[in-house]
Amino acid sequence: MIRVVVAGSTGWTGRAVADAVEAAPDLELAAGVARSDPAAFSSVAEALDAVSADVLVDFTHASAVKQNVLAALERGVGVVVGSSGMSAADYDDADRLARENGVGIVAAGNFSLTAALLLRFATEAARQLGSWEVIDYASAGKTDAPSGTARELAERLDAVRAPAIGVPLEEVHGPREARGATVAGTQVHSLRLPSFTVSTEVVFAGQGERLSIRHDAGESAAPYVAGTLLAVRAVVGRVGLTRGLDQLLG
Repeated sequence: MIRVVVAGSTGWTGRAVADAVEAAPDLELAAGVARSDPAAFSSVAEALDAVSADVLVDFTHASAVKQNVLAALERGVGVVVGSSGMSAADYDDADRLARENGVGIVAAGNFSLTAALLLRFATEAARQLGSWEVIDYASAGKTDAPSGTARELAERLDAVRAPAIGVPLEEVHGPREARGATVAGTQVHSLRLPSFTVSTEVVFAGQGERLSIRHDAGESAAPYVAGTLLAVRAVVGRVGLTRGLDQLLG
């Protein structure tokens, strides 16, 4: 039985994950962490000091996720990270701490199967096409930019190669910001508008042709639950960092 603590257990995704953990025969919901719920713990450190746990699942907020991850790793608890907000350097720090304590981290900007396939297909496209940019769509109220999905995509593409840029950014006429932010070598444009949940699009281009690969998330948390439970089961026994749900697929 894998004992799981869910941080953000009253949130949009966290609540659905907590319910799924309770329903799974091989998982046990050891505790929930949510400041808005008097029946839950108010912090990850408090929860992990009070209960025995094998895995922390974090679906909280960009401002809290790194602190939560480090608190779990320091206590020898594996982590599944579904929150955005951690940079590549943050994950390097977390990877070192995880290895020191002999536990694993599985982190994904998006735990849906179709988002995992976006990463896989985009990586293959980057081997064939030398130019691309990313468009990151999210709700008007999302405070972090880019989204975790877009950041993870940029970092994955950076492992293939750097994209070609027609006009060097320092030679742009007009506001430099109009060309987006450079994330892991890729230009990322974050839109924050009503009616979006999270959508991520990467546009590849060659001479006389373009290829767009896009993932759109709906208004239900259901697509993320199965992937999160897959990560919970996979992180037990791993040591160090695994980035991307696609790394767990056959």
